[in-house]
Amino acid sequence: MNRPTTTFFPLSAPLYPGSAAQPGLIPGRWLALGLAISTLCVGALLWDAGMTINPRTPSSLIFSAFAALALGLRYAMRAPASPAQRVARDLSESVGLFTGIALLGAVATYPLAADTRGSIDPLLQQIDVALRFDWLAWYRAVAAHRTLQVLGTAAYQSIFVTPALILGYCAWADKRTEGRAFLASFWVAAVLCLLLFRYLPAVGPLATLWHGPVPYLPESALYEAELIPQLRAHILLEVDLGSLRGLVSAPSFHTASAVLYIAAGWPLLRLRGPVVVLSTAMLLATPVEGTHYLADMLIGAAVAGAALALVAKVRRHLAARGR
Repeated sequence: MNRPTTTFFPLSAPLYPGSAAQPGLIPGRWLALGLAISTLCVGALLWDAGMTINPRTPSSLIFSAFAALALGLRYAMRAPASPAQRVARDLSESVGLFTGIALLGAVATYPLAADTRGSIDPLLQQIDVALRFDWLAWYRAVAAHRTLQVLGTAAYQSIFVTPALILGYCAWADKRTEGRAFLASFWVAAVLCLLLFRYLPAVGPLATLWHGPVPYLPESALYEAELIPQLRAHILLEVDLGSLRGLVSAPSFHTASAVLYIAAGWPLLRLRGPVVVLSTAMLLATPVEGTHYLADMLIGAAVAGAALALVAKVRRHLAARGR
């Protein structure tokens, strides 16, 4: 099997079913423990805010069934006897963890938003002016062209497509080390974004800068401006998993995700082109479709860089210990 010579995670994974040594492989129990701690933290945040999740709604039942399926497959294939079973094991593990991280992150924004005050939109706009970024010009251009709207929406929604490509390829090509490194960096970036969101609340440039009738409602609409006041007033107390809206405007998690996707996809030679194209398109669509300032996109990129650096350091430590 050919292996790339350059990578953002410069440690190689073993071939299947060869040696058991996997330098830099993040232990699965670490990821499981991180997910368990995250679940407890989100539960504590919901309890403190007086919020609940109805476990009997169709969306809650679907997510519960998916979690049970992923956990069952991972356990059943824990000692794979064939390449097909190995793929099933790695795919159930990675997709299950990624879905759990994304779901918990989105839910956490609700109780965190309820505990925020004010907004930093004026500061973000001042930074954009200093950077000579004209958000209104971008918005007017998209609002005037239906093609840009369709392409922008598709690019913005690719945040769910690109990780499926990366994790699916890692499972198929036996790149478990790379897959777990991507999951760990995604989890760290999500935690950092949530921590910063608590102190950097914003409603976005569409709600702040645009006045009058809205000629084009982007993919992220005006959810921050509509939901955050309700959460602060303790009007919205039940979180519906079927209609979750990410409320983090600053830092931009779409930007952080795009950087993480490029970093994870770059060493995967067969995926490098598609991942870079999709992620770049998502970045270009994020200012309008995500109603983001350039300033909070730069913060999101910095968050991704910090996550990548931390995970790389942990993996070098594991490799030095012969793990």
